[in-house]
Amino acid sequence: MRWLTIRVPGDSDREILLERPGAPSLDDATAASVRELLTKGTAGGHLFFTTDDAHATYRDLASRGVEMTDEPTERPYGIDFGLRDPFGNHIRIAQMAG
Repeated sequence: MRWLTIRVPGDSDREILLERPGAPSLDDATAASVRELLTKGTAGGHLFFTTDDAHATYRDLASRGVEMTDEPTERPYGIDFGLRDPFGNHIRIAQMAG
């Protein structure tokens, strides 16, 4: 099993676990099916983060080779964009309006 735990420095109360579906909880065929569904975006929600500058964050992540799924776009609540982590999880990052 592979996973990544993310925590904000200095905040021991919250963490996010990103997990690649697989053994030991799933057999190889089931794990492959689950990963395919995640990658297509058909298996559930998103992680949602905020930033002070959506355009700068987008450029920084894109320059590091992150797989972007949407460019920064104006929305009623602010500016947001989408990306996918190496395990297929969908992530949205937003600069909230005013």
